[in-house]
Amino acid sequence: MTPQRRSKITPERELELYEAALDLLRESGYDALTMEGVAARSRCGKSTLYRQWRTKPRFVAAALRGTRCALLADVDTGGLEGDLRAAVRVAALGAGRDTALLHALGHAAFQHPELLLALRETLIEPEITAIGAMVERAVARGELAADNPAIEFVAVQLIGVMRARKTMDGQLADEAYLTRFLEAAVFPALDLRTGANP
Repeated sequence: MTPQRRSKITPERELELYEAALDLLRESGYDALTMEGVAARSRCGKSTLYRQWRTKPRFVAAALRGTRCALLADVDTGGLEGDLRAAVRVAALGAGRDTALLHALGHAAFQHPELLLALRETLIEPEITAIGAMVERAVARGELAADNPAIEFVAVQLIGVMRARKTMDGQLADEAYLTRFLEAAVFPALDLRTGANP
């Protein structure tokens, strides 16, 4: 069987197509997103999109993977409190874009396994891994008891509150909100002394 021929799209052009798709997703949601709409937004023939990715779920999954970088993975201040404060600063910068994507893809992701996998790989798992690494370093330094029961919930708390605030009160989880959350809920549960690692 002859392999399917793929058009020659440069990495730069591919990124433009991905960003156009994700912008439309944030603006209108998954159901309203069409290959035709992406083609119009990016001045590309829709046949090129269908030839390259074949289906909308496959294209959106590729767009998620092709535009994501793990920003929290670079956070390492030398202390857990400093790491978590830095993490919420980084997370707050992308809160609008990421929250809008999660809301746009939420229902559709559970109907399309490939889309759900891409969503987890690009928006959820890198954050869980990075926060887990911060906690592990804290345990290794002796900042945090390895048997502290709150350790299990640090990533869930932070990721959850970032995603939930928009649903709860219509506002994004900005840096000030996330910092208050750290100080009121996360640090006390971890038995951390605030102010030690700004």
